[in-house]
Amino acid sequence: MTMGLTASRQSISTSQVQQFGPYYLQELINSGGMADLWMATDQARGVYALRLLHQRYRLNLLYKRRFIRGCEILSRIHNHEFVIGYVDHGKLNGTHYLVMEYVEGSNLKLLEARNDEVLTEYVANILIDMAVGLEHIHDSGYMHLDFKPENILVTRNGNVRIVDFDLAQPRPDRPKRMSRNPGTPAYMAPEQLTRQPLDHRADLFAFGVIAYELLTGRKPFPGDSANEILRKQRNRTLEFTPLRALNADIPAKLEKIILKCLEQDPAQRYPFTSVVVRDLQATLYVS
Repeated sequence: MTMGLTASRQSISTSQVQQFGPYYLQELINSGGMADLWMATDQARGVYALRLLHQRYRLNLLYKRRFIRGCEILSRIHNHEFVIGYVDHGKLNGTHYLVMEYVEGSNLKLLEARNDEVLTEYVANILIDMAVGLEHIHDSGYMHLDFKPENILVTRNGNVRIVDFDLAQPRPDRPKRMSRNPGTPAYMAPEQLTRQPLDHRADLFAFGVIAYELLTGRKPFPGDSANEILRKQRNRTLEFTPLRALNADIPAKLEKIILKCLEQDPAQRYPFTSVVVRDLQATLYVS
C-alpha cells in the first residue's frame, strides 16, 4: 500500500541504490522542510515509506523532539484504516528515521492543483473518511494541529490516509495554551493564530477549511500572511463567500456542516468529531 506524498520523484538506478540499515532507498518521493521521504525496500522485497530527518537538524533539539514525538504518536494510533500505517522508528548512524506503510497515491494539495478526477469521483467518501480518521485521532487522545491537504493522502481508489504527526499534541480536557505556535496559517483556527487556549476543535476548523477548498476550489479565508487570514476570519460579513454561492451543486445540509466547523468561536463549532461524522454520513452516505 502506499505513500505517494509528492511532487517531485527522483528515480535511482540500481547502481546508485543507497542502503540505510536493512532498507534500500529506491526512490526519493519528497524532500520536505524537515525530512526526506523515500520509497524503500528490504531483503524480503517488502516496500515501505522511509522518512529520514534532514542531517542539518541532527543537532537541533526542537526538530528532533518534533520528529520523535510524531513517530511515537503514530505508533500509538496507527491501527486505523484512515491513518498511515506505522512499522518502526529509531536512530541509525546518527539519523532519526520512521518506517511506514507505502501507499501509492498523492496528497490532496497535488490532486486539487491538477483538478484530478479522483476528487470528483470520490469527494463524498474523502470528506467522510477524513472526518472518521480525525475522530480516531481525537478518540485516541491527540490533536493533529497540522491538518491540511498536504497531510491527507488519497489513492486512485479514493482511499484516505492521514499523515505527519510532528505537531500533534495530547488532547486536553479543557482548552490549553500551547507553548509554541507552529502550523500552516491558512488552515489554523482563530484561537491558534492568536495563540489562545485551544483543544481538538481547532482540528475541526481545519477540516472545514479543507472541505470548503475541496468543494469550491478556493480557500474560505485567503491571505498572504497570518494577519490577513485572521482579519478575514473575523470580518465574515464582508470577507466570506458561502459555499453554495460558489458551487450551487453543494447540498444545503453539507454547507451547513462545513459552516459550523468554520465558526470563529470554538464553542459554536461541533463539540466532538463524532457528531461531524454522523452529520456527514446522514447527508452524504456512500457505500
